[in-house]
Amino acid sequence: MEVGTDITIWIAFSAGLLSYFSPCVLPLIPSYLTYISGLSFAELKQANASAQVRLTVVLHSLAFIAGFSAVFITLGGLAGLASASFQTYLHDGLGLIQKFGGVMIFLFGIHLSGLFHFGMLLGEKRIQLRSKPAGFVGTFLVGIAFAAGWTPCIGPILGAILAIAAGSSGGVGKGVILLTSYSAGLGVPFFISGLLFHSFLSFFDRFKKHIRIVEIVTGVLLMVAGILLFFDLFSRIAGFLYQLFPPALG
Repeated sequence: MEVGTDITIWIAFSAGLLSYFSPCVLPLIPSYLTYISGLSFAELKQANASAQVRLTVVLHSLAFIAGFSAVFITLGGLAGLASASFQTYLHDGLGLIQKFGGVMIFLFGIHLSGLFHFGMLLGEKRIQLRSKPAGFVGTFLVGIAFAAGWTPCIGPILGAILAIAAGSSGGVGKGVILLTSYSAGLGVPFFISGLLFHSFLSFFDRFKKHIRIVEIVTGVLLMVAGILLFFDLFSRIAGFLYQLFPPALG
């Protein structure tokens, strides 16, 4: 795998982690876990939960993660397809998409950091499922609803990764890989939170006062990523790292 690809994969994974720790996701993890698992809050927060409780949480968490991952990965494939189409039909199309994506990522960063709020990103739109359909299929559908309608917190971060996918030359495969990495970054901590729910509650009580700081840092990182994408500096950084850490010859 190329060094440049490695960089963007780690960026996408880190973006997923930042989405998890955003103000619209982290505080609602307990509610989501009780909703998708059908277990009570008291059952989930037991320090020594039974094997049946843990298995229920694990399986429903995986179904939920699969649901939102299916949407994100599909979006990644479509972004990659757009990239491939422009590369085929317009010689300068890919560069234009890349610069447009850089500008959009930078604006997303300004929005998240709180320097300026854009009206189109302020409205919180969610697809509500008042009563969850039964079973793991129902949990999968809740995951799809989460991915399809949860803004503005994960929207700017997700949009940044989609912009990188659309601005790359890797086509559909690159888009799928990037959004798979993003989904993993969001899904892994969610899975751990369900598996270690009692510990998660203790962590959240300590962490919640720092959520705004995480949001500001995320905004700054998005602005930096936007500049790097606009000026096509990812490839230069990749080349520098390639020289610094040359791959071992097989």
